[in-house]
Amino acid sequence: MGNPRAFLTVPRKEAGYRPVHDRISDFGEVEQTLNTSDRKLQASRCMDCGVPFCHWACPLGNRPPEFQDAIYKGNWEEAYQILTRTNDFPEFTGRICPALCEKSCVLKLSMDAPVTIREDEAAIIEAAFREGYVQPKQYKRNGKKVAVIGSGPAGLAAANQLNKRGYEVTVFEKLEYIGGLLRFGIPNFKLHKPIIDRRVKLMEEEGITFKVNQDINPAQLPEGFDAYCICTGTPQARDLKIPGRDLKGVYFALDMLAQQNRVLAGQTFGKDERVTAKGKHVLVIGGGDTGSDCIGTSNRQGALSVTQIEIMPKPPVGNNPATPWPQWPVVLKTSSSHEEGCTRRWCLTSNKFIGKDGKLTGVEVEEVEWTPSPDGGRPTMKATGKKEIIKADMVLLAMGFLRPEVPEHPANVFYAGDAATGASLVVRCIAGGRKAAADIDQFLKNK
Repeated sequence: MGNPRAFLTVPRKEAGYRPVHDRISDFGEVEQTLNTSDRKLQASRCMDCGVPFCHWACPLGNRPPEFQDAIYKGNWEEAYQILTRTNDFPEFTGRICPALCEKSCVLKLSMDAPVTIREDEAAIIEAAFREGYVQPKQYKRNGKKVAVIGSGPAGLAAANQLNKRGYEVTVFEKLEYIGGLLRFGIPNFKLHKPIIDRRVKLMEEEGITFKVNQDINPAQLPEGFDAYCICTGTPQARDLKIPGRDLKGVYFALDMLAQQNRVLAGQTFGKDERVTAKGKHVLVIGGGDTGSDCIGTSNRQGALSVTQIEIMPKPPVGNNPATPWPQWPVVLKTSSSHEEGCTRRWCLTSNKFIGKDGKLTGVEVEEVEWTPSPDGGRPTMKATGKKEIIKADMVLLAMGFLRPEVPEHPANVFYAGDAATGASLVVRCIAGGRKAAADIDQFLKNK
């Protein structure tokens, strides 16, 4: 630790977002960057704790104190080497990870100003690409082949790790582009898609084969491989089967998000195919990150209004005694999309979709109350009878995804990411892909 008093003298400084009036008119990344001098100062705030809870909180086991010290000293290549020992894709986590590490930072506990770990990760990998530290490597082959089914964060991580171990890796993707959730589930204003393309190009140069438009049935895997890693995610979104579900104007969140990303990639859709919020009153059902992405996309498409409802109570602001440090705090989160304009409401359940001539016009909602369980279990929900109709000609269902059923499979078939655990974070998917690769390697070595 080069400056042991920096946490007392250097305030936390985030790069922040582009001004709302600027960013709302395009799909460019909303987050800005700090200059190198400021970034070094932010890295100097890390106290190199004797027990670094940031290690504990990160699913990848990243080592922030080590790479923060390297940044502070100007050793960017060293910082890159430290970071990539545990994280295959800092350019993804540095942009879209919720930063579990920061919530467990000692400075979060002591002064509510944790080290800017996530932003520092992004700065390291971008410096590495810019300065030429990232170069394709060739690995000695061991003569064995592995198929990875799915090219989301778990599939890419598994493929990357297996390739480094000497396996001939082929990645099969059912859609027309590589990237899975990264490509189709996350808006461009959070993750610019050339960032994915840059990484895929590097992986190709290192020997990985990618095949798109390959809809592989896990029950009928392609022949010729010694092992398989299934990373197909959670394709089934949670539905809301209430009266009026078949009205025109009710969509799953990914219907909109994926299509918008395709439009930005140059694809065209007919008027009847286009899922757009332009000129509409939009209701987003679901209070998570996907719902937030729907808000940001709706505003950029030209929605007249956006309302987001959540069945659960409004989380506490700032601090929640039920989730003390160093746990992940369940508190009110205001995203960049929320800042761009929307009405947020809680404790509302949806009773029915209302329409006219087959088209959605509104949603009947009802207030609910939650009663804590005396034994600490799940709280009990009770309808209050207080009903109202929210005007809406477009509803986006953002209520999460159903956990996929994992069928019985031969010993040489492994599952990773959301396909194994259900919907989770990108950082957990990367960790799952890395673990699956290690498990496959151990399995094949023992054959």
